Parts: sequence; C-alpha cells; structure tokens
Amino acid sequence: MDIKKKMEPLGLRPEIPCHCPSGGIPKRPQPIPALPAGRRALKSADFRPRSIKSLPQGPGVYLMRDKNGKVIYAGKAADIRKRVASYFYRPQSSRKNEILVSQIKDIQAIPTASEHEAFLLESQLIKQLKPRYNISLKDDKSFPFVKITRQDYPRISIGRKKSGENAEYLGPYTNAKLLRLALKSLRKIFPFCSCRAFPKSACLPARQACLDFHLGLCPAPCIGKISKRDYKKNIREFKLFLRKGRTGFIKNLEERMKRCAGNKKFEEAIKLREKIKALGLVRKQSKTSSWGMLGFKAQPRRIEAFDISNTGGAQAVGSMVAFTDASPSKKDYRRFRIKTVMEIDDYAMLKEVLNRRYSRVIKENLEAPDLILIDGGKGHLNIAWGEINRLGLDIPIIAIAKEEELIYTVKNDSPVRFGRDNPILQLVQHIRDEAHRFAINYHKLLRKKKTLEKKDIYLNENRI
Repeated sequence: MDIKKKMEPLGLRPEIPCHCPSGGIPKRPQPIPALPAGRRALKSADFRPRSIKSLPQGPGVYLMRDKNGKVIYAGKAADIRKRVASYFYRPQSSRKNEILVSQIKDIQAIPTASEHEAFLLESQLIKQLKPRYNISLKDDKSFPFVKITRQDYPRISIGRKKSGENAEYLGPYTNAKLLRLALKSLRKIFPFCSCRAFPKSACLPARQACLDFHLGLCPAPCIGKISKRDYKKNIREFKLFLRKGRTGFIKNLEERMKRCAGNKKFEEAIKLREKIKALGLVRKQSKTSSWGMLGFKAQPRRIEAFDISNTGGAQAVGSMVAFTDASPSKKDYRRFRIKTVMEIDDYAMLKEVLNRRYSRVIKENLEAPDLILIDGGKGHLNIAWGEINRLGLDIPIIAIAKEEELIYTVKNDSPVRFGRDNPILQLVQHIRDEAHRFAINYHKLLRKKKTLEKKDIYLNENRI
C-alpha cells in the first residue's frame, strides 16, 4: 500500500520519504514478542538518536518504522522532537515500549498547524495503517466518538458509543479534550445545532435565537433560519471533512463549484467558493495575526537568516540561509570566513558578515529580502539594525533568542512571546536552526582542514 497516497487526502506531505513496501499493513495486530531476560531495549540497533535533531519542533504526527519500512507505531505530539527524544533518553515505563524502541529503523515526521489537527490526523492514520504497537481503537466503548443524531435536524456532540441509539458515530478518537478543540474550530465552518431538543416555543415569530447563532456557530433551525434540506447538506459536508481531511474536502468543493458554474448555478458556486476561502482562512488566520504582532501585514515572502560560529575565536565563520515562501532556497545559501575580527566578538563578526552581504546586494543590484532574521537577542538586533541603516537599506529585522525563544523587533522594547504550537514561531525556529546548522558545518570543515594541515606539517618535519 502506498502510504503517500494515504496521506494525500489529508492535505499533508511527509518530511521524510516513505519506504513502506506494498501489502505491508497487517489485517490484525500481531502478538508482542517477549523481552529476553536481562535485556533493556532503550536504544535501537539501527536508528541513531542523534538524528532526532533533524526532527521539527512543533505539533504533528510521528511514524516509527521497522527495518522493512512498515509503520509499527503512530503518535502525536505538541513538540515532535521532544516527544521522540523521550523514547531514547528516558527509562521506558513498559515492556511494550522497550521492544518498540529496539525495532525502530526510521522515524518520519508530519508537521501540522496545531495540536488538535495532529490529534485528528493521528486517529485517521491509526485506523488506516493499523500499526502493530498502537492500541486498538476498533469499536472500543472507552474512547470518545463524534455522535451525530438521526433527526430532522441532526445534533452533533461528543460521547461514548452506545448500542440501540438512533445515531451515527464517527471515530473513535483517543483524547476527548483535543476532540472538543477540533470540533470548536470546525463548527465555525460547518455551523451545527448542539442543543438536545428544541424549546417548546420554537418557530414562533417572537422566539429569540440563542447565543451560538449570533456567534456564527449554529444556523438556528429552531426559529426557521435554515431549511431542513440545507441543514442536512451542511452535516453531510461536516462528515465528509472528518473522513477526507482538509485537502480532500477542498478538492471535492472545487469540483462541485466548477459543475455549478458550468450549469449556470452561479449563486451555489459563489457559496462553495466562500466555503473554500473560509477553510483556507482557518489555517492562515493564526499566521496572519502572528505576523501582525511582529509588524507585518502578511508573511514575508523572502527571509534571509544569519548565524556566527567560532570556537575561542579560531576559524570564525558566518552563515546566511535564504527561505522563499517558507521553503529553503539552497542555491542562495552563502558562507563567510571572518576576515577583519581577530578576537571573540560576536557583534563585530555579525557586523562584518552583514556588511559583506548587503554591500554586494547594493553593488550587484540583487534581490533584497523582505525580512532579515538574526540568531541572538536585543544586542544582536541593534547591531544588525545599525549596520543595515548605515548601508542605506530599509529592511525589517527580527532576532530570536535561544532558551526562552523570544522574538525581538526594532519597534518594540519588549520581546514577543508566542506559544510553542504557534506556526510563525515554528517557522522562525526552523530558519534559525538551519542557519545555525549551516554555520556549524562550515566551522567544522575549516577546523578539520586546519588539523590536517598541522598533521601534514608535522609529518613533513619528521621526514626531514
């Protein structure tokens, strides 16, 4: 079975290529082998824990694969890197986990926009892939389901599966709290009624709509604001979204919109177009507001990030990485060997690197970035801002400080603090980490060359 095809309807693209062979999904979980006496399988013989550093920091799903490329465990996390690291650097609480870790060959990360989106994806992947070491969700009454009643105006709620009820159940899911958060977001796109029964005075002209109607969360069927046909259509779309995921559902809406336009049902086509826009806005809303906190109306298209690396001042280097539309543009990466600073002075080194980079941008009329990102705190930001101003350029600059992950801007005296699951913080961290990686690699290369040169000199002297 092609795992990529499984993930495409969910609107996700794996970070690490899939290796799963065809026909690799078992029909039922296999028994877990006994752990040999005296053995503690806290480390995998194949997977290298240092590879964890390449995993993203932020919400998403991680898939653990065995030596055959088969997914043996699927999990969700608010911070993928931290969660995966816990399997290797903490004592395991169960024999199952010890055996699981011993069989890991590769780990694949699938970032998501939020923790509750990761939760929905995890549930879908467990049902689709049936990983060996995941708990079975099939018809388990202890897990929460999305309950949709079979009424003229179906109600949607979260509940345990009960036999004999006139209702449809979607699920099961592993976490009721995250399921509530997911439904709260979806209800803004697919308004539904959640009250158990309509008030006795429903449909009277004097009847007032509830607060949910004014918040855009309920279409108010109790006072005739929506027809039975349109309400049920909305519920069908809600179920389709849960089953197909964001990308699959939007594709379905786009096909319907084209058919309506072709049949000259323009009013219906406009409604579908607005729903497609709304679904896109839900994903982008947090990003737009976050960039607004940093003084931007929208996400900067091109970002250039800088980092300095040195050990005791020796072989000091600077790096620049470029990202366009949130993706690395490796052909534009640049590295700088520090030439004018002999002592340990990060500020002076940063100043030299920025001067060399943007003097060339001016001289050769190259494309300037929409944002400059500096690895450092307020002091680094002030140095960078002064140098860019001295060159006569007007480019926004931000700096991100390690540990607390605070973002400093020129216009604000106080740093901006985002939550760990904020997509903008995750993007800034990813770009910062890439600049750091690029600088460290160049620094190590120069140190290695220096060591080899010393070795050659020593050998030559001994020969003489």
